[in-house]
Amino acid sequence: MANRSAILAIINPLSGTTSVAQKAVLQDAFMRQAEALGFAPEAVLTTHPGHATELAQAAVERGVNRVLAIGGDGTINETAQALRRSATALGIVPIGSGNGLARHLGIPLNPLKAIERALNGRPVVIDSGEINEHPFFCTAGLGFEAYVAHAFAKQPVRGLPTYIRTAFRAFWAYKPQPFQLDGQERTLFSMTFANAGQFGNNAWMAPTANIADGRLEQCEIRPFPAQAAAMLTWRLFNKTINHSSYWRGQSVTKATVQTSAPLLIHADGEPLILPTGRAEVRVLPSSLLVLL
Repeated sequence: MANRSAILAIINPLSGTTSVAQKAVLQDAFMRQAEALGFAPEAVLTTHPGHATELAQAAVERGVNRVLAIGGDGTINETAQALRRSATALGIVPIGSGNGLARHLGIPLNPLKAIERALNGRPVVIDSGEINEHPFFCTAGLGFEAYVAHAFAKQPVRGLPTYIRTAFRAFWAYKPQPFQLDGQERTLFSMTFANAGQFGNNAWMAPTANIADGRLEQCEIRPFPAQAAAMLTWRLFNKTINHSSYWRGQSVTKATVQTSAPLLIHADGEPLILPTGRAEVRVLPSSLLVLL
């Protein structure tokens, strides 16, 4: 009998609002379906930050062809980091708060259906990005969105209602910041580098983004009066933010942002600090295989 193809599921037990019991159901469903399709499946739970990257890297070195990430955007980012520029394809099973990459790619938000898609799907090539040494697959950014990401990370409860409350409080505390973008001075409310079109929860900052065109969408929101916030929010979720006079966007392959103080950023929603205040952003074309 021929050797069966190995497949690995990496499960974050802390992702999203899914209970431990529900994650056990997902793990069992993965094992049963993978076995039925002739795979040799393995499932591992992460135990610490960065563990998904370690597990995925070991899978690449063993020649595993498919690795499923069962978790939120952070787990998917950690897993995908290790799979870039390899022959191992990423399967996305979204159980997080925003699920931005899954939504952009049309992956089912029902995790059982997403497992089925990953097991039966074919590998499709997409781009990725880097902000300094930090990879991102959906969006990276600074300004207000990074400010919210840092505040949201401190909340004891995740999910969309918590994110909305956090963003609302942050809006009244945050002040637009001066940035130097490719040598030009800007004072901006926020700046996004989008590989995919949305942050998550169907909040579309770059509605025309193409995840496989070898470019990033550089999206800027300039300062606006408080009374414009409701309309901007409506446009963000209505996929028309690019029609606002406060939005500006262009396609880029690289960019440099400099500030005079340590820079708050996010990469796929994960809060980070750049001590030097300098961010080097670039696209890595055709760098990841995703199962669709």
